Amino acid sequence: MKKKSQIIFNSRFLQNLTILERSEFLQYCHRRKYKKNEYIYYKGDPGTGMYFIEEGKVELILEVESDQDQSPYSYVIEAPESFGALSIGYEIRRISNVKCLTDCTLLGFFKPDFETLKNRHPVIAVKFMETLAMVAMKQLEIVTNELKNQVGVKHALSLQFESLMNPNNNDGLL
Repeated sequence: MKKKSQIIFNSRFLQNLTILERSEFLQYCHRRKYKKNEYIYYKGDPGTGMYFIEEGKVELILEVESDQDQSPYSYVIEAPESFGALSIGYEIRRISNVKCLTDCTLLGFFKPDFETLKNRHPVIAVKFMETLAMVAMKQLEIVTNELKNQVGVKHALSLQFESLMNPNNNDGLL
């Protein structure tokens, strides 16, 4: 239990929660053990939850289909980092494979856990979603700036506006 709480208390993702709120959040996390070279999930899988690394190292592997000659990009992360957070608040598929580089102990926080948290502790759930929105907006800003550099401002911004204004997007944003 001590290691589990250390991960939650040291997580940058949960830093806007008070100690009491983090303790409550901890009650909704599930310990999962994985062996070296085992995959946690694959690119294209439905996003079902996020993970906090308690012990071990994982590799996030980004395979780019258009770069046939190029090896995949990868990022190695370890405790107390987390990954997969956007799957909690958004209906998106996984964009990477995640493989254990060592035996790993992870704390999973899944969509049903979030629903329970939301019903029992709405203030914590709102703070969690605020963090999630900040992460998503920061990622959008980085990608938009890079896209502007690669294809030009007009095209980059038109992609954003078209995705919002397209009547075929069926996501109810209009």
